[in-house]
Parts: sequence; structure tokens; C-alpha cells
Amino acid sequence: MTLSSPVRSGTIGKKSFARQVVATSVGNALEWFDIAIYGYFAVYIAKAFFPTNDTTTSLLLTFGTFGLSYLARPIGGLVLGAYADRCGRKASLMVSIVMMTFATLAVALMPAYATIGVLAPLLVIVARLVQGFSAGGEFGSSTAFLVEHMPERRGFIASWQFASQGVSGLLGAGFGAILTSSMYPADLQAWGWRIPFFFGVLIGPVGLYIRNNMEDPGAPSAGKEGSPVKDVFVKHKLAVLLGMGALAISTAVNYLIVYFPTYAVQKLNVPATVGFMASLVAQLAVTLLTPLAGAVSDRIGRTTHMITINVLLLLAIYPAFYILTRHPTPGIIIGAVFVIATLKALYYGPLAALMAELLPAESRATGLGLGYNIGVTIFGGMGPAIMTLLGAIAFFGDMAPGYYLSLVALLSLGSLFTIRRLGATA
Repeated sequence: MTLSSPVRSGTIGKKSFARQVVATSVGNALEWFDIAIYGYFAVYIAKAFFPTNDTTTSLLLTFGTFGLSYLARPIGGLVLGAYADRCGRKASLMVSIVMMTFATLAVALMPAYATIGVLAPLLVIVARLVQGFSAGGEFGSSTAFLVEHMPERRGFIASWQFASQGVSGLLGAGFGAILTSSMYPADLQAWGWRIPFFFGVLIGPVGLYIRNNMEDPGAPSAGKEGSPVKDVFVKHKLAVLLGMGALAISTAVNYLIVYFPTYAVQKLNVPATVGFMASLVAQLAVTLLTPLAGAVSDRIGRTTHMITINVLLLLAIYPAFYILTRHPTPGIIIGAVFVIATLKALYYGPLAALMAELLPAESRATGLGLGYNIGVTIFGGMGPAIMTLLGAIAFFGDMAPGYYLSLVALLSLGSLFTIRRLGATA
């Protein structure tokens, strides 16, 4: 299981590098911004669209809808990934960003349950499914585009995929911190939570313009023979499964950061602003450290780097949650989240390149789209709902995220050792 097809094009210049990174990452940024603000403002969304007499039930419905949208992601990954492998990365990226923009706008404008009744949560689910489908095609197409344009530094250039998520998470947490500290709770519940969704809509036209003007010289010709979907299922199943395993701990921590403001309020009994500040610090670490980690992996190898960081993360998770649940002061909460986020960022950097190197160029976007989106659905999208459910069980209680993340870290560690043993990547 080696990288069986050469990348399509060679080195790109600094100006072209910046243009290509921005063009490919802007859709990923919009996707993550929408995900982040939905998670960060879950308490308010729950009351607006899923009102019940029990707060936990309301949150479970909200996060269940959050997770449900991820069921559309693997389908989007297959459909838009195959489209990218057949007709070009740019064509697929244009479709996905248009769909994501309209889905974000739909949530921003959606009347609350008090206005249109049960139709409100049903329409939110539809909007989330559209967002999930479109986002499903983003990672595979954009990652394939990046690694094929700078093959000698795949770790570094592909890491910007995830650094852009940090920027979006930073913006989302910033909105949360500002709005929760400057608005009356009643106003925030009534309409304030919609503000970041409207901001997200503005990203769409900008991204569409940038992508429309980007070059895709390595695009395959339309009407190319063969089926990328068939190739993935027949020839590259193990590569997809190993990529999913390597991804698991990274995406689980990602969604913990999204879930954390809710966790801080519900389980640690601290103001929402503390949770948002912790997420803000976490996203700053992801933004700044992810490209550095990608560059390091180009020198020392993906698996060597990622196994080391995964072991450190596994050792840090339980003690971090033990301390912050017993001493939930703002300083300790922010410090514990920062440590976990720092290790997550260092793990994140090489991940996109590692997953890309498991697959040949002719079916890379399809395989990446399928593996990434199934992995994110299982370990990320359903993560907040799983942690909320575990937290309602007395045995797990406030430590539920610590148990969950430790188990997922072991799974990722096993996948990385398998990849290394098979010599499937750098």
C-alpha cells in the first residue's frame, strides 16, 4: 500500500503558494466556522429550535442534529470527491462552497420553534444535511489540490487546511466571548446568536470569487475513464480505514473544543465567557502551531512525529480533566484546554499529508473525502452528543470527555503503528 501515482505538478512560487492556499482553504474555513458557531452557541440554538423542559434533553437534540448532518458528509465526499477526480479539483470546490453558503444562510434566517413550531427543527436538520453534504467534498478535493502542487513539502502545505480551521475557530470563539460578555442574555437568546451565522454567509462570495480565479493546471480531463469510487472500494479500503484511524483523536479533540463552552456551563458551573476564552486560546494554538508541525514532519517523517505526539496526548488527557473538574477556576480551565489543544495542533499538522500519501492521485480526492468524512462523523460530529450522554451517567460524570478522548487516542495510536509497519507513507 504505497503512493502508486506521481503527483501531477511541481514546485510553485511564493506568490502562487499563498494564492493556492487561500483559494483552497477558504471553503474549509467556512465549513469549520459554521461547525464552530453551531457548537459554541448550542445552548441558545437548543432553546430556539429544540425547547424541552429538560436542559440535557434539549442539548442532546441539538447535538444530535449536529451529528446527524455528518451522515451526509461521506455521501458528499464520494460524490464531490469523484467529481474532483474526474473533472478537476477546482470544479468540485466551486460547487461545495456555493452549497455551504446557502446552508449557513438558511440557519441564520430560520424562524424559531415559537414562530413556526415543529417545522423549525425539521428545516434546521435539512440545512445541516446540505451543509454536511457540501462540506463532505471540501477536504478531499482541497487536500488533493494542495499536495499535488507542492509535492516536496506536502506536510507543510497540506497543514494549512487545518490551520484555516484554527482561524475559523478563533473567529467563532471570539464572537462567543464578545457576544456573551456584551449582550443581555435575553437579547442573545432572541437574536444575538444569529450574528455569527450572518458573518459566515459573507465568507461565501469572497471564497467563490477567489476560487473562480485560481489555477488548476493538474486537473484531469473531463470524461476520464475509470471509476474513482470503484477503485477506492476495491483497491484502497485498508488505506481509507487507516486514514480514519489516524484522524480519530484529532477530530475528537477538535469537537471537544467546540463542545467546551457548553461543557463549562453545564458541568463546571462557570460563566460561558470562561469556556469561550478557553476555546479562543485553543484555536490560537491550532492556528499557529499546525503549519510548524507539518513542516517538521517533512523532515522527520509523518509517523515518527505523530506517534510521539499521540503518546504525549494520551498521557495528558486524563490528568488535565481530573485537575480542571476538581479545581474549575478560569486559569486552570484555560490552561488545561491550552495543553490539550497544543498537543492536538502538533498532531494535526502532518495529518492531511499522511492521509493523502496513503492514496494514488487518480482516486485521491474520493478516498480522502470518504475516509475523512466517515472519521469525522463517527469520532467528531457525534462526539459532543456522546460526551453529553456519558456525562449524564453517574460513573463518568464530569470526567466523560477524558474517558472518551483516551479511548480514541488508543485507536489512533494503533492505526499509526500499522501504517508505519506497512511502510504506507513517509
